[in-house]
Amino acid sequence: MASSGLEDLVAELFPGAVITGVEPLGADAGRGELDTDDTLKTGGYGIPARITLRGRDGAERMVVWHTAEANEFGHDRRSDRALQLLLAFDTFDRIPGHVRALDVGAVLPNGQLMSLRRSGEFYLITTWAPGTPYAEDLRRIARDGQANALDITRCDELAGYLAALHVPANASPTLYTRAVRDLVGHGEGVFGIIDAYPPDTPAAGPDRLRAIERQAAEWRWRLRGREARLSRIHGDFHPFNVLFDQEGALAALDASRGCVGDPADDVTCMALNYVFFALDHPASWRAGLGSLWRRFWRIYQGRRADPDLLEVAPPFLAWRALVMACPRFYPEVAAPVRDTLLALAESALASERFDPDSVEKLFP
Repeated sequence: MASSGLEDLVAELFPGAVITGVEPLGADAGRGELDTDDTLKTGGYGIPARITLRGRDGAERMVVWHTAEANEFGHDRRSDRALQLLLAFDTFDRIPGHVRALDVGAVLPNGQLMSLRRSGEFYLITTWAPGTPYAEDLRRIARDGQANALDITRCDELAGYLAALHVPANASPTLYTRAVRDLVGHGEGVFGIIDAYPPDTPAAGPDRLRAIERQAAEWRWRLRGREARLSRIHGDFHPFNVLFDQEGALAALDASRGCVGDPADDVTCMALNYVFFALDHPASWRAGLGSLWRRFWRIYQGRRADPDLLEVAPPFLAWRALVMACPRFYPEVAAPVRDTLLALAESALASERFDPDSVEKLFP
């Protein structure tokens, strides 16, 4: 506990008060080592401490200091732990009879405490990268029907970028479990994307989406035991998050999902866009987007040995297909294209191993 910072905060919240005692708390704190039964609770999401204060008038009052601990229950990221405490501050006072939330903040590197109780929404400032989204290249190829030398170079660069990015993550294997859980059940994962479909979406009726959801949930268990695949990833590597400037330099935007997970996430995220952009312009497949689809897989697999990539790819590919078919993200997608994307998701989820050549039948 940051004692000097805590003393300063107490002085701000309770002018004139001093700290006279600090006692760790817990669900079953104070029970003896042998005083156990089946209801003994040991696990939790943090270890609070009771702080005793004495005011100027000699009166005592007690407050509780809370922090959140990193664990495998979705609290492994600092942002998760911040969410937990901010949510408590925003909601405790809404519950009748509940203890009140007095303050929320952050511990600074020097041990001082920074209060956030007067804060609103958070913000982020980043550097700026010049360039044009790679999506514009794909639109041009779709219109022209063929890929040029620059397109081949950029395809190679994208595949090579991911091959170099995907190194083993020096992190707990439980993060792989979380990545797969988020893939299926997160608000940005399969369940959340399906919830974003309006009930009257053409080619995406509730029964069809429900069946896809069931298939995806099964894959959560099929990926158990593959924790050794945990790698550094981008987490949202699609053509709108990659820029190329006038000199051809690549810049990536909006890395997501804690930047750790399965490499199949990034590979399918980018690769499926070659199919997606071709569905509106099927004639562009043979000499354009299809050639890049085949090349992207080949270059990535040639530069990074991953014999299990195609075995784990199906649920990641299905998730990205669901995003592309969702009116919330792509409102202009025609019903036949949506039907094709969802059929691709269904086929992938039903397979033991994804076959990149299987999409060729979409473009006879």
